[in-house]
Amino acid sequence: MPATFAAPDAPGAIPLEIVSSEACAARLEALGPHAAGWAAANGFTGALGSLLVLPGEGGTAARVLAGWGSEATRRRGRFHLASAAATLAPGTYRLETAPGAAPLSAEDLEEAALGWLFAAYRFDRYKPSGHEAPLLVAPEGIDTSRLEIIAAGATLTRDLINTPASDMGPATLEARFRALATLHNAEVEVTEGEDLLAANFPMIHAVGRAAAEAPRLLDLRWGRADAPKVTLVGKGVCFDTGGLNIKPGSSMGLMKKDMGGAANVMGLAHMIMASGLDLRLRVLVPAVENAISASAFRPGDILTSRKGLTVEVNNTDAEGRLVLADALALASEENPETLFCLATLTGAARVALGPDIPPFYSDDESLAAEISAAAARSADPLWRMPFWAPYESLIEPGIADLDNAPSGGMAGSVTAALFLKRFAGVERFAHFDIYGWTPSAKPGRPKGGAMQAARALFALLEARHGRA
Repeated sequence: MPATFAAPDAPGAIPLEIVSSEACAARLEALGPHAAGWAAANGFTGALGSLLVLPGEGGTAARVLAGWGSEATRRRGRFHLASAAATLAPGTYRLETAPGAAPLSAEDLEEAALGWLFAAYRFDRYKPSGHEAPLLVAPEGIDTSRLEIIAAGATLTRDLINTPASDMGPATLEARFRALATLHNAEVEVTEGEDLLAANFPMIHAVGRAAAEAPRLLDLRWGRADAPKVTLVGKGVCFDTGGLNIKPGSSMGLMKKDMGGAANVMGLAHMIMASGLDLRLRVLVPAVENAISASAFRPGDILTSRKGLTVEVNNTDAEGRLVLADALALASEENPETLFCLATLTGAARVALGPDIPPFYSDDESLAAEISAAAARSADPLWRMPFWAPYESLIEPGIADLDNAPSGGMAGSVTAALFLKRFAGVERFAHFDIYGWTPSAKPGRPKGGAMQAARALFALLEARHGRA
């Protein structure tokens, strides 16, 4: 269940006081010698992420001090209060400002409260954790409903990614997609199996035809018909063996997350619809498994895409861009105002920027500026990379219009983005090469499936379109 805040009038809420390193000594002195001695015995100095529970009568917690570190240490991360949420005993807590201390800014309060909600997440489908998350009384002045909607979107995204392919194949992803649509009274159309060929989605069919579960294209529409059109495309490769260019075992272990683009656009779609943004939303997810069988597509095959461009398959492990190409071509046919594509597309993006910072690509300067600004104010880091035109020749093999896996091994994220751009026929287009995974636990981000770029895009769309 997504986390929620405690009621504002929740009885017995324990004061939770944020204390910086610089103000720690003075605050402990003001609290009295017993508190100062207890802090010394526990080595509490206000370091970022540290906690000190001050005992009251009968051994109960009378007050909690949460270390806020220095400004320099806080810049090294985000969701710092989530460390407290992950450590504190069950109960209800209320944020307080130490007497004489400057209160947190509205932005800091919102990030702290959202991080608290994120920290409550547990993926316990297969091993119940018994975890009872502490509750926070939402700080005054923040939009609690909005943060709870974002937390629910993140929970959906994380659950989808964390579920193994044995329980999250194309058919189950479709079921979750339909459930999301039902929740928000959206329309859904699904094109499956051989019908993909009749409907002119040949590359989605080619990638998924070898699997036990048929490939399909999931299509959701929501919002008033005459509102500005915003389309989200998410890569839904439920498991990626690499196809006939099979991955080594070490690279295959995390491939349940190869539908992270689909999971993120579904989480984003929930936030958009639950918030009632004034836009016409379309969500497209090509849902496939890149499997191996006698019918698998092969290296050297030449596929004809929905757009009519031919593609030489030089590596069956570069399948994501193939299924996305057909979906992007469809999306562009109705000329949406804005088109966003999210995909766990390349290892090259991870080499360049690591797991925490997804690159994004856009040729529209105003859109790129909006994305960067939204990412900054949402604590959802993104970094712009170029559609570098001189590399276009790398994706042109000679015997077909395009090459799905250029040789040479350089600029892999850029060339993949250039490939997708050929199919996105709108000006306001942005592609996000996300990782969709947190390799080791961090404040507010447990190890496992991750929401990336979706909160930034939600902030952008919320600012641009508002509520209906």
